[in-house]
Amino acid sequence: MVAPDGSLLDLGGHTGEVDGAFLGRLASIDADCLAPFHGDATRFGAPFTRPGKVVGIGLNYRDHAAEARVPLPTEPVVFLKASTSVCGPTDDIQLLPQSVTTDYEVELGVILGAPLKDERDPGRALAAVAGYVLAHDVSDRALQLERGGTWTKGKSADTFCPVGPWLVTPDELGDPADVRLRLSVNDAPRQDGWTGDMLFSVPELLCYVSGLMTLEPGDLVITGTPAGVAMGQPEPKPYLRHGDLVCVDGGVLGRHRNRVVDAVRSATPAAAS
Repeated sequence: MVAPDGSLLDLGGHTGEVDGAFLGRLASIDADCLAPFHGDATRFGAPFTRPGKVVGIGLNYRDHAAEARVPLPTEPVVFLKASTSVCGPTDDIQLLPQSVTTDYEVELGVILGAPLKDERDPGRALAAVAGYVLAHDVSDRALQLERGGTWTKGKSADTFCPVGPWLVTPDELGDPADVRLRLSVNDAPRQDGWTGDMLFSVPELLCYVSGLMTLEPGDLVITGTPAGVAMGQPEPKPYLRHGDLVCVDGGVLGRHRNRVVDAVRSATPAAAS
């Protein structure tokens, strides 16, 4: 846990993992009673244990739907992303073999701290949120849209969901509809949007998804991306290549810095920790 002065505090006396059970009682942890952290902090992994499921929302920004040349959805577009895709905010993004259409998508992620099922009240839906994370929905567009055309297939490779570095509690974030999301590749700006431009708000999404499936503590919902993805650019589209550096900025949510590598060249573990 990060103290107000920026120092790191040790949660080891309260839990061995930042999992769904712990997230359900996160608000009860008194930071004043935590000891300083003296362990190895050279690498930040995902700020929570691998989630039971990652639920994605597609085409949730008007400008992104426009660049994709598709009509605005009349209800949320929902897909699943493998939980094994989750990795840390500085881990390598590993391209699939022969991939030439790997794209980037900066997103606001929502972590559940309480179960939601068939919820219809937006206030109760928000009350079930343990915190928010900066997320990156990496996508292989050919697999997603052309080769059999299922979104999950194009979005579930190992390392295709960097998250972190922080799990920011709702009181620290403030309004989830007032978060600026930015992404650059090799220092060239690509995406710059605000969550207030989402077609469906965080509470609306949580209510909708909870009507399709039970959301459990520790589940991650990623809420869509603003315009600027490679798929929406003129030819030659600037898809990710070996050696690219992708930087993602979510303000209080923190920043990512991920190097893109061919899978056979990667030396970074893919698993979340």
